[in-house]
Amino acid sequence: MPPILQRARAEVAPHRRAAAWGAALAAVWAVWASGPGWSTPALVVAAAAGAALWVVDARTHRLPDALTYPATAVVAVLLALAALAGGTWDAALRALAGALLLGGAYLLLHLVHRAGMGRGDVKLAALLGLVTAWYGWSSLVAAAVLPILLGGTVALVLMASRRASRGTALAFGPYLLAGAVVALTLSRLAAA
Repeated sequence: MPPILQRARAEVAPHRRAAAWGAALAAVWAVWASGPGWSTPALVVAAAAGAALWVVDARTHRLPDALTYPATAVVAVLLALAALAGGTWDAALRALAGALLLGGAYLLLHLVHRAGMGRGDVKLAALLGLVTAWYGWSSLVAAAVLPILLGGTVALVLMASRRASRGTALAFGPYLLAGAVVALTLSRLAAA
């Protein structure tokens, strides 16, 4: 087994039950959200990896490269194959632009406020930009805005209820992932 997959396995091992349940539910959602087509395998991989990342980040405040890098590589290859099979090179180019745009935006946020935005969030944003932009610019925009709205709302509620202060660290990965799920769900509902 390649070393990166060994590290991925080690990262998920303490959380394997929750990650497995999450990945199974995420895969079912991904098949529905993709509206079965050539891009379905890519979205299933992204969703399953996202479920594992969600669990790990929520529990440890870390988004391990051992999970993010392989997921991004596999999703990129699967989307390239989907473009080849379906002749949807415009979607493939949009996906690449989405990865660069969303990853770049989060990189800027990280450089401005390193304590508030980790490098793992930047790498996850690139993966989510790749996936959401495949389905359209509006999905990418929603995936960019929704995590900030969701995370900000939760932070305000926690501060108002005195369960958190301005200095309390919140794992942002789950909000990134939730934003992408909502964006792609809305895209699927609009297409139906």
